[in-house]
Amino acid sequence: MSIGRCTLFNTFYLFVLFYSTNVLATSSNASHGLTIQQTQISGIITDVNDVPIVGASIQIKNTNKGSISSFDGSYTITAKPTAVLVFSVLGYTTQTIPVHDQLKINVQLLEDVTLLDEITLNAGYYSVKDKERTGNISKVKQADIEKQSISNPLAALQGRVSGVEITQTSGVPGAGFEIKIRGQNSIRSGGNEPLYIIDGVPFSSATLGNIQVSGTIIPGTGVSPLNSIHPSDISSIDILKDADATAIYGSRGANGVVLITTKKGKSGKTKFRLNVSIGTTIPSNAYDINGTWDTTKQTDWQKQLFGKAAFFSNIQGAVSGGNAQTNFLVSGNYQKQTTVFPGDYNNTTASFLTSLNHRSKNKKLQLQLSVNYAVSNNNLVSSDLIREVYKLTPNAPNLYNDDGTLNWKNSTWNNPLRQLEGKYLSSTNNLIGNLRIGYNLTKSLKFTTSLGYTQTFQNEKKTTPSTIFNPAYGRGSEFSSIRHNNSNRTSWIVEPQLQWTSNLKNTQIKTLVGLTFQEDKSNQLVQYARGFTSNSLIENIAAANTVSILNNALNSYKYNALFARVNFNHKGKYLLNLTGRRDGSSRFGPNKRFAKFCAVGAAWIFSKEKFVENHFPALSFGKLRGSYGTTGNDQIGDYGYLNTYSINPSKYQNTNGLEPTRLFNPDFSWEANKKLEIALELGLFDDRVFISSSYYTNTSSNQLIGIPLPGTTGFSSLNANLNATVENKGWEIELRTVNFDTKDF
Repeated sequence: MSIGRCTLFNTFYLFVLFYSTNVLATSSNASHGLTIQQTQISGIITDVNDVPIVGASIQIKNTNKGSISSFDGSYTITAKPTAVLVFSVLGYTTQTIPVHDQLKINVQLLEDVTLLDEITLNAGYYSVKDKERTGNISKVKQADIEKQSISNPLAALQGRVSGVEITQTSGVPGAGFEIKIRGQNSIRSGGNEPLYIIDGVPFSSATLGNIQVSGTIIPGTGVSPLNSIHPSDISSIDILKDADATAIYGSRGANGVVLITTKKGKSGKTKFRLNVSIGTTIPSNAYDINGTWDTTKQTDWQKQLFGKAAFFSNIQGAVSGGNAQTNFLVSGNYQKQTTVFPGDYNNTTASFLTSLNHRSKNKKLQLQLSVNYAVSNNNLVSSDLIREVYKLTPNAPNLYNDDGTLNWKNSTWNNPLRQLEGKYLSSTNNLIGNLRIGYNLTKSLKFTTSLGYTQTFQNEKKTTPSTIFNPAYGRGSEFSSIRHNNSNRTSWIVEPQLQWTSNLKNTQIKTLVGLTFQEDKSNQLVQYARGFTSNSLIENIAAANTVSILNNALNSYKYNALFARVNFNHKGKYLLNLTGRRDGSSRFGPNKRFAKFCAVGAAWIFSKEKFVENHFPALSFGKLRGSYGTTGNDQIGDYGYLNTYSINPSKYQNTNGLEPTRLFNPDFSWEANKKLEIALELGLFDDRVFISSSYYTNTSSNQLIGIPLPGTTGFSSLNANLNATVENKGWEIELRTVNFDTKDF
């Protein structure tokens, strides 16, 4: 029988049963002195996301008898059929349910939107309520993400998180984003990326593209892999900033951590959802901008070359459902973006997400499986036409001749539309899978293992056909060329963990201990082919007269770690969080391969003190917190400490030779990042006005850059730790208000 959904018949039946039971019991008690028999009731208490709630109170109304939910949200209590159970926990609305003849009562508690406790933050290896956090964690919720028509999850964070700077590298569809959390810590341009975790699995945001193939149209090294994560499949994004929040990730968390959580199925009836969105078109009566009127006798080259309207369309469908034990979600998405360039250029992404959660009947075993698969195709012009605008004058020749061919005006100019003859084509397949297995060894001890796997394939081509040149040069298909990049990356991670919870008289202690085993492998082959019998064969390298290899690389990265966390919560107002991690990375020399990172965070919720409650009634929440700790950085690429050699294209006796490119440094070590933060949080008038201010200082030393060497050594630099320091410090101030909150407004 589902709570709150009884039929009229069931209601009448329960009323008769309840009335009859009371009459019989009263008669029996009067005659024989007997009492109503008690029964044992059990169930599970969860939140709206089907996450078990630990420590919820189950009270028999008007008595002092009760129980507490265990680690998996389960509970048992003995009560009479006439009793009423009261379910409550801080941060959730209280719910009362009559027992009647029910032996199993599962309860889903709603978050109390009037309290700051409603926000549960994802800290990676654990979750914490916003009021009880000691570190700096920002959250962007599903409702804010779904409102935006975007193709990359990072776009959802722009302007929504203090201290986080996000810049799109280009307006071209498929281009990536640069993100800096609290400034630039490393002097190296490639050493400032945060760590991305998707459903517990580390995900590399580094593109598999090659700058020699995509550099003229997409800045950087090509299409962003994060485009494969469809924003409508995201439940929340949490950003970890300070040492207390990031130290548990050790060297991987030096530049902050971005945690992306995808949607999960929910118990209840099977539901189907379909969303369709289309970008705004130019109105048909806007004659001044749709080309009907000739607004000027001079050519507006910006309008001609990249003034076309770009369109955005998205179709998303999902099916979800389940019961108290098993729930599921299946979601599919299709997204298309066109460009502002003349011609039919676009970026399309099709993605599929499935999630399955299961709990055994005895509530001891929990399984959670999520799989995300996406295919992205990018069809663009080979070079950005904006490069051509700066070279053109308003009275330049027309683009086309009367017969529709490109106008070269007797070789007096380079027609900018010649770039449309070349193409940039990219295809990316991306798979992210995670299996999480949990088992409750006891009511306070839980063992979990997270198994993650990612696989990415990228194939990109840049064609330069002979038709891109002025016909007066007489160049045929023998001058046509193509650059081709074929890359792939696979990674796996295994993280076994033990979680222990202990409740003393006034203190709750939570302990977490875990291990990390991770390996990444990537492979890239970049080829250049030239000379074809026909331009129609340009995409077939086998048809070329000359084929050369620009890059052929195989990289491997291994990472191991031991991490631990201990959290103390005394009376709900004195909080202490200790984290530590020992990392080992294959990217460093044998003398410096391992390092330790740790942090401490503390908070005092002074609004719970008696003197504050008595003298400052308008202050609904007040917390003073601080943190200090160290993290590291190993974003230097692979094999940075080794002697390395490269193929020399110059031949000796028709044989390619090797040349040394890097010197061995056994002391090549981690960049060290020390973080300090002090913050004050205030809530006024039942948190309808909330102010948060924090001051932070980040100091990064042991910079991993090349130290110049004299030319007589044969090398320009040596990879080593430079005695240089980068410091970022500043204030973050956030203000949010609930201006109106009534039944009708």
